[in-house]
Amino acid sequence: MLETDKVFAGSIPENYDRYMVPLIFEPFAADIARRAASLSPGAVLEIAAGTGVVTRALAPKLSPDASYVVTDLNQPMLDYAASRQAPDSRIEWRQADALTLPFEDAAFDLVCCQFGAMFFPNRPSAYREARRVLKPGGHFLFNVWDRIEENVFADDVTNALARIFPNDPPRFLARTPHGYHDTALIRSELEGAGFSRVVIETRAEQSRASSPRLPAVAYCQGTVLRTEIEARDAGKLDAATDYAASAIADRHGSGEVAAKIQAHVIMAAV
Repeated sequence: MLETDKVFAGSIPENYDRYMVPLIFEPFAADIARRAASLSPGAVLEIAAGTGVVTRALAPKLSPDASYVVTDLNQPMLDYAASRQAPDSRIEWRQADALTLPFEDAAFDLVCCQFGAMFFPNRPSAYREARRVLKPGGHFLFNVWDRIEENVFADDVTNALARIFPNDPPRFLARTPHGYHDTALIRSELEGAGFSRVVIETRAEQSRASSPRLPAVAYCQGTVLRTEIEARDAGKLDAATDYAASAIADRHGSGEVAAKIQAHVIMAAV
């Protein structure tokens, strides 16, 4: 089993889907699904599908004769996504690495990906693979998070943890999910991979939760941030989560909370 599989095995896929998806992913999944459906694609490939939030939003919008291949590198995530999806003969679930896609050239009208590009170890290679499997006139549609300062709860949690661990602050959120926000770099890497007509839109949404504790649990226990906290002090996860919840409450109140989330949405054509 790969190290990443160990990280996402067990309760993390469930925690991720229960907490992270409604907190930050659902609004952007609806946006990606709307944009994807407007292209009327006949053959769709989704990469880095995670727990299937885009899959659940997009599948009902595709034509009855469309084909939809849903992939992720991480098998536990993909298994969980399949378990959440209503039976649909158009969907094929397949473990796949975005850097070496197991598909023929020019096989798809659309490749889509929600918040996966930040995790690719070699983005130009992944972009070249996306272009390779797209038909002439096809589109690559994906989104990435803007910088962490534009994503308030993530920033609140990161700053709170820096106060608990001042000598070695856990910076996973700033470093990875929010570490690929330079639009000039994104455009350059896509054009270098052979895409044309790259359109980038920065879109803000609201992250809402019934209490300050929910985003604290989501980030501290539903992401790889959990691993970083436990690596610093194996017994401090609950205390760190409590402290992050208190920091959010101090800033946003103790009842229902809401704050900005922001991402870049990218459409690139072949």
